[in-house]
Parts: sequence; structure tokens; C-alpha cells
Amino acid sequence: MTAMPSQQPASVNVSSGDVLLQARELRKSYRRGGGAFSSETEGPRFTAVDDVSLEVRPGETFAVVGESGCGKTTLARILLRLIEPDSGELRFEGRNLLDLRGTELRAERRQMQMVFQDPFASLDPRMRVGEIVGEPLTIHHPELSKKEKQERTAAMLQRVGLGADALKRYPHEFSGGQRQRIGIARALILRPKLVVADEPVSALDVSVGAQVLLLLQELQSEFGLTYVFISHSLPVVAQIATRIAVMRAGKFVEVGAAEQVLHQPSHAYTRELLAAVPSLPAH
Repeated sequence: MTAMPSQQPASVNVSSGDVLLQARELRKSYRRGGGAFSSETEGPRFTAVDDVSLEVRPGETFAVVGESGCGKTTLARILLRLIEPDSGELRFEGRNLLDLRGTELRAERRQMQMVFQDPFASLDPRMRVGEIVGEPLTIHHPELSKKEKQERTAAMLQRVGLGADALKRYPHEFSGGQRQRIGIARALILRPKLVVADEPVSALDVSVGAQVLLLLQELQSEFGLTYVFISHSLPVVAQIATRIAVMRAGKFVEVGAAEQVLHQPSHAYTRELLAAVPSLPAH
């Protein structure tokens, strides 16, 4: 997906003194060619995330852009503690996420959700859509009645553009764009503060992807969401980002306001990426 119709990024009010998510010197390495029965200590290693630091403020869209294999998805999963870093510090609303376990970690995870890249693989084909979207309520809000959970689930599906009839259907009955809307509904059902979106439109065609981007912007404004938005596409990032980090070989080579990075880049690698794009949407 290389080009999109022009749109303006969502306007946000960001207080420079507030930090929702903070990372310091995150590192993650893997052993090359490691199999399921291989030791993690054997053989040469490569560093997927190399000394990455960032701050994400409430209400903004912090985009991480870079070519495939640069470490973007590994970073996204570390930020939500889906995988553990080798070293570094990670704070959410001032709390050290890497120290949390059990009940405390589950409580923080209610506030942090993910939208995955592949709308086909990220939904359990054996579950009905109502079960998929409502499952976080079952896990985190067991006090809700079955009727309350169903009402909240139906309302969220309607908000992302799907009717109440979606509740009893299965994922295979929906298109790719509709499945991604189901994934968004699942991520937002708990009303989180932070959403990490990992290439959420890369598997969709241009027009469908543009609709999903617009939906994400509308939901951000409506629910006061903060996004970490992962993408390999500068045209996509240009539409939604308030700040951009350019990632190469596990490192951030440039971080700045979207306008600055897209139109006055300071790093040669950023200029190379921009030169490969025929045109960017008006920002």
C-alpha cells in the first residue's frame, strides 16, 4: 500500500508536561536461525531493538516508520509487554511496567490495547464476532451481566460501522476491511488510553485502508485515544501522525514533529525514504 488520498491528521491538544508512555534505552536481541529446540545462548545474535527511547503524550499519534525488518513490530510488542526487552525501562502513567506482575499488570493492560496487522490471522475463526469483541469484557469485567456485555459489544460494533447482526457471525463472513474494524472494536471495548496499531492498513487496498484510517482518527477524537502507529508507509503516516520516529536497523535515526520530519528531514536516511515516495498527502 503506497499511496492514499489526502487527509488532515486528527487535531489533538497535547500538554508538553504530560507523558503517558515512556521508554528508555530499550534493547532486544535474538539468536540468528534459532529453532524451537535451540539454546538462546548459542550462536551469533542480531539486535532487533537497539537503545530505543521515546515519550508519547496523551492525545497524540506517535508514528514509528521504517522498512521491513527494522524492528518496528518488536518495539510495538515490547511497549505492551507482549515480549520482554533484554534491558531498558518502560513506564506507563509513571508506573514501571517491567516490574508489574499478575493482577497489577492485568490492570494496566486494560488501558493498553493493540490493533494487529493481519485482519485475517488476528481473529479466532472458531469464535463468533460477538465473542471476539466481548472477550476482553469477560476477562477484565466479570461483574457485568451477559446482557450488559452484549449491549456494550453491539454498541462498539455499531460505532466501527458494523450492524448488530455481526454479533452472531464468524470472521470468515467478513471482508478484510470489516475484519480490521472488528479488531478495532475488540481493542476499544475496554476504553483504553493507549492503542498500539501495528501496520493496521498494510493488508488492505488503498480505498479500504483510507476508510480505516479515517475511522481511527474519528475514534481518537471521540474517545480521547493516544496512538502508537507502526507503519512502513510514509504516505500513510503523513495522514495520521502528529510526531514521527524514523527507525533503521533497530535504532531511531530521527524523531520530530510530523511536519518537520516529512518536509525538513535532518537525517540522510529519512531523505532517502522520502525520495522513494512519488508524492505525500498534504499535511
